[in-house]
Parts: sequence; C-alpha cells; structure tokens
Amino acid sequence: MDIHGKPIAERIDWLFGLADRHAAMYRSPEAWLARQRYQAEHPTAIAVLKCMDGRINIPVATNTPVGLLMPFRNLGGIFDLGWPHLGEVLAHHVQRVVSAGRHVLFLVTYHYSQGEPKRGCAGFDYDTAAAIAHTYEIRRQVEHIFGGDHATVYPLVCGFETDEDALVIHGTAGEQLHLADLTTADRTTLEQRLAALLPDMPAQMRADLLPLLHGNLEHVESVRSQIRSRERLLDIEHREWTICLGRGFDFLHTPNVALIIGPYSPNLDVPIRRAASIIEANMQAGRIPDDGFLLLASVPYEEIGVDRARAELKSSFLSSFAADVIRREFPRLGGQMTTRTAVLDWRSRTLEAIASKQ
Repeated sequence: MDIHGKPIAERIDWLFGLADRHAAMYRSPEAWLARQRYQAEHPTAIAVLKCMDGRINIPVATNTPVGLLMPFRNLGGIFDLGWPHLGEVLAHHVQRVVSAGRHVLFLVTYHYSQGEPKRGCAGFDYDTAAAIAHTYEIRRQVEHIFGGDHATVYPLVCGFETDEDALVIHGTAGEQLHLADLTTADRTTLEQRLAALLPDMPAQMRADLLPLLHGNLEHVESVRSQIRSRERLLDIEHREWTICLGRGFDFLHTPNVALIIGPYSPNLDVPIRRAASIIEANMQAGRIPDDGFLLLASVPYEEIGVDRARAELKSSFLSSFAADVIRREFPRLGGQMTTRTAVLDWRSRTLEAIASKQ
C-alpha cells in the first residue's frame, strides 16, 4: 500500500496504527527474548547520529531488529557535543551502557546520492565534502569526551548512499569500504576487510558491527531488485508528510514518511523551518497530497509519576514551539497542519497521546 497518496486523516490513522502494532510486537515475549539473545551475542551498544531525512533509516538498511540501535537525529546530521542537552544525553547513555560492562559504538553518518547531487543532503547544500568534514569534527568531539584510545567508545564515520541505501565505512587511515561495491557473495570477506580497515577497533566491536554490514549487503540487493522492476522510483526523493519532534520514533521503520528532529540544538527553529520547507516542497511537487501534514511531538519516559509528568510538559512545549514557528514562517502550511502530542513509555515503546495545550 502506498500510504503517501492517501488523505491526511487516513495517513494519520495509519501512523498511529503502526505505532500500536510496533509496541505490541516490541513488548511480546518472543521479541523480548530475541532482543536479549541478540544483545548477549552482540553486546556492543550502537548509537547512530544521523540526519532528520526520512530516507535515512539505518535499522531498515541493515536489517537490524528495531529497538537495538539508539538514534540521534538533527538537520543534516549536524551536531555539536557542546550543546548542553545533547552532551548530557550522550554522556548519560554512555555511562549507563558502560556500567553494564558493554562497549559503545557511535555511527557518525552523512548521506549523499550517487546518481543526483540534489538528492543529497540539503542541510549541507548538497556538499558531500562538507558533510564528511563535519562528521570528522563530531568524531573528534567524541574522542575529546570519551577518549581517543577507543578501548570503550568508538566513533565510526559512515556514509549512506540514498539511491541504494548502501553504507560506506571510513577507515582509520582514510580508506573507505563501499558496501555497494560488494555483494552477498563477499559476506565471508567482511571480517578480514574490517580488521584491515579498522585496526584500532576492539575485536568485539568489529564482531558486533558485522551483522549490520551483512544486513546492508542483503538490503542493497533487495533495493536493486526494486529499481530493476521500477518499484523504487520516487522513494529516493523526499515524500515525507510528517514532522516528528522529540524522541521515541523507532516505530517509523517505513522510510520516507517522516522528518525526525531531535530536541538537541539550541536553535531548534532552524531544523523545524527546514523540515517545513521540505513538506511544502513535497506538496508543491505532487509527491504527497496537499490536503495537510502531521506535526507529532513525542518525549520518552522511563518511570511513571514525576518522569512521565515532566515528559508531558516537554512534549507539549515542543509541539507548541514547532507549531508557532511553522505558522509564523509558513502561514499557508500552518493552516494545513494537524498536531498530535504524545509521550512514549520507553520500556514498552507504547506511544500515548496526551491533550495538546494549543
């Protein structure tokens, strides 16, 4: 089903239905056991710093079970670990994981299009070299905070080619491993290739990175099959019809549905304006209907009581802030906006709608 062409009310119902189905699956005994088994076999905690672009869906592109990769999103994948909130969230994540005796692998990503530069990252004005330079700056910041020996925390620069969803792994000496140049027949060579490419990465981390690369090889072959059968024509262009603001959007494992903005930048209006301009352009180009779009704010909580109450206030603030920016900067688009405000039970991944304060 091509949800992008449905009326906005049906699309919103579909999205919340997707969230409900995801939560039911996530909290099922079988899924819980599968996650426990996967983490026992691959104990490295993997976090992904990536663009808000709805085409960048690393769990889908690597065939990784949902809920195992910790996402951090912002416009263009632009981050500064000096941002107070971002620095605290990352430090808390690392400390909690390391206290359990696990390594942490940060995938610091940029994206580009091999076939058409204008399908690349608008956050960097389609300048892939600038995007790569920024990922290396993030890598240096991670090393400044968590150490440069990489014994516990490893920042890995990764490219994401959006035409085929292929990963590019950057090595310590400047070499690159393009997964698009390999096939599933090369699967057995990946371990040796990684060891040569990333000699300073602990062996356990490399072993835990391998399943993502194996999954990407399989996914790229699937994408190429879709391209040959002309099933993947518009998917490589923006077709998003939702702006998600906050955290807790793991359920959106359907690519190209939403622009997801993390609550990290001190200048939060910048990615909101950019996301609104993309939605407006999608409507004008006929890639989605012009009958409306969804603004969805979500904040996760781990405990009932104070933690949940604080999440409610934060989500309401994010929703109001974003809606005000859009109405002020994009008056026509603001009139087509449907807002939903929610909190997310992090333990069960249940999305819980709350009354909007607007």
